[in-house]
Amino acid sequence: MYNEYLNNEQENETENEVGEEQRDENDIGVVAVQNAPYNIHCLTVIGQIEGHYILPPQNKTTKYEHIIPALVAIEQDSTIEGLLIILNTVGGDVEAGLAIAELIAGMSKPTVSIVVGGGHSIGVPLAVSAKRSFIVPSATMTIHPVRMNGMLLGIPQTLSYFDRMQGRITTFVVNNSRIKSERFLELMMEKDELVMDVGSVVDGNTAVSEGLIDNLGGLSEAITCLYELIEDWKKEKESKESKEESKEESQKECENDVPHDNQPT
Repeated sequence: MYNEYLNNEQENETENEVGEEQRDENDIGVVAVQNAPYNIHCLTVIGQIEGHYILPPQNKTTKYEHIIPALVAIEQDSTIEGLLIILNTVGGDVEAGLAIAELIAGMSKPTVSIVVGGGHSIGVPLAVSAKRSFIVPSATMTIHPVRMNGMLLGIPQTLSYFDRMQGRITTFVVNNSRIKSERFLELMMEKDELVMDVGSVVDGNTAVSEGLIDNLGGLSEAITCLYELIEDWKKEKESKESKEESKEESQKECENDVPHDNQPT
């Protein structure tokens, strides 16, 4: 009886460990798909982006200390051929969001982002950081100046810091989308649209017409675009490898054809 009790306890512990592993995989959005044309990784950016300060436990957050290592792993993993980023965020820590956006923009693998629900505040740079961006018609994006909580010093240096921080965000968005800097600043400084703030709220159609987002579409269109990018990426990669191989072969042939001056007699 005692041995049966121990066996049952061990089985229960094993089941609990497996259940915890499955919950962890679901928490970070990893989904194993079989019979797909290409192996892509789905990365979700949801709720509020948590940066240098821990948010209250009732907040749904995306932690940058989890996302950054995940991006490094995706870039290195040879089995992953593309990255799909799904955004539904209210914004959050400016530097944390901008750091994630810079890493996504610097990836060599094909990346596609899709905004569903909302891509507000620092979610705007995250949305445009991918090589191609999508937004569903019902989604919205809030564009407003940088804000900060806590005690601030009312001195010119503080205003200068805000201006430089805003310039970093504007430069990134303009460099990774089709919107002009002047138009982005106009939307950011709009006074008559938000009740308690300065800025603009644009829907899916407006975001595309303004050049902020590349395409209007849903999940199917985003995945199809990602597959096309993967095909082009693989062709370019194969072409580059073949050129390098032919270059190495030609160098070896040249080395073999060079006469040796100090040959033994």
